[in-house]
Amino acid sequence: MMSKAKLLVVEDEHNLLLGIRDILELDEYRVIMASNGQQALDVLRSQGADLPDLILSDIMMPYMDGIEFLKEVRKNEAWVKIPFIFLTAKGAKGDVQQGKMLGVDDYLIKPFDADDLLVAVESRLNRHKALNQVAEDQIHDMKRNILTILNHEFRTPLTLVVAYADMLKDNNVERMNDSELLLFLREINMGADRLRHLIENFILLVELETQDAAKNYEWRSHPITNFYTILESACNKYRNNPRYPNPIELIAPEKMPTVFGDREYIMTMLTELLDNAYKFSPNGEPITVEATEFDGGLRVSITDRGRGIPAHEVENIWKSFYQVNREQFEDQGAGSGLAIVYGLAQLHGTQLHVTSELGKGSCFSITFPPYSAPIKA
Repeated sequence: MMSKAKLLVVEDEHNLLLGIRDILELDEYRVIMASNGQQALDVLRSQGADLPDLILSDIMMPYMDGIEFLKEVRKNEAWVKIPFIFLTAKGAKGDVQQGKMLGVDDYLIKPFDADDLLVAVESRLNRHKALNQVAEDQIHDMKRNILTILNHEFRTPLTLVVAYADMLKDNNVERMNDSELLLFLREINMGADRLRHLIENFILLVELETQDAAKNYEWRSHPITNFYTILESACNKYRNNPRYPNPIELIAPEKMPTVFGDREYIMTMLTELLDNAYKFSPNGEPITVEATEFDGGLRVSITDRGRGIPAHEVENIWKSFYQVNREQFEDQGAGSGLAIVYGLAQLHGTQLHVTSELGKGSCFSITFPPYSAPIKA
C-alpha cells in the first residue's frame, strides 16, 4: 500500500513537533521536520525534486518566524504552489491578517486535537489536487486544440501552395496562357497569405503572454489624432477583394477624438474583428464599421449579420484557440484572433463589449478612454 502525502512540519516547541509528527505518521503521512523557518528552508533545499506536498508551520519561532518563512517560500518558483497551513494561537489576529495577505492557505488554531489536524491537512491536500487536475485538464485541452490547428489550419494552406507549385513545375509554363498562370499564382499567394497570418498570430499571442507586446506598446504608443485614417485603411483591405464578397460600410466623421495607443496594434484589433465578421457572415451581407464619440472617448463598433453567438459562449470567445462549436461548423481559423483583440485591448485600457442574437448577427465594440495631454512642467 502506498503511503500518503509528504508533509513538512515546522514548530519550535519540541514536544508539540513530535506529537504532530506521530499523529500524521499514524495516518500514514510521510513527515519531515524543522524547528524554525531558517531550518525549514534548509530542509526544503535538501529535498531536490521530492518536495513536500504541504507545509504546516508555527508562526512565533526563533531565528526566522513563520511569516518570514512563508515569504521565502512564495518567492521560490519551485515552492510557490505548495499548500501552506499556519499553526497559530488564539487572538493572533494580526498574524492571521498578514498571512492572508501573503497567500497562506489555511489556519489551525492552537490547541487542536488530532481530528482537527487531520481534517485540515486532508482538506488542503484535496483542494490542491483538485486545482492541479483542473490545470492539467486545461493544458490537455490546449494541447489538443493546438494539435488540431497544426493538423488542419496549417496543413490546408500548405497543401494548396505545394499542389499549385508542383503543377507549375510539372507543366510546361510556356504552354500555359496568361489566365491559367495567373490562377496558379493567385492560389499560391492565397495559401501563403493564410500561412503568414496564422504564424503572425501565433507570434503575437506569444508576445502577449511573455509581456513583449507590453514593452512594444510602451515604446511605440502615442497620441493618435487621425484615427479615421486607421479605420479607412482597415476597411480598404477588404474592399474590392474577391476573397471578401461582403460589402463594407464605414460610418465615421473624419474628425474624431484623439486616442492614445499604438497604430499597428489598433490596426490589428480592427482587422481581426473584421476577419471575424467576414468569417461568420453569409456572402453578400453587409458589414458595418461605425465610430462615434462616447463619454469623451471613442467607440468603434463592427457589426455583422452572421449566425450570432449563444449567450453562454460570449465569455469563452476571448480564449486562445477557442471556437464556438468547432466540431459542428469546422470554421476556418485557429481561434486566435479574438484572443489577440482581448490582449491588445487590455494594453490600451479599452473596454470590449459584445451584443449578439442567434440568426441575426453580432456587434463587437471597442471603447477608447478620453485622452488627456500631459501637463508640461
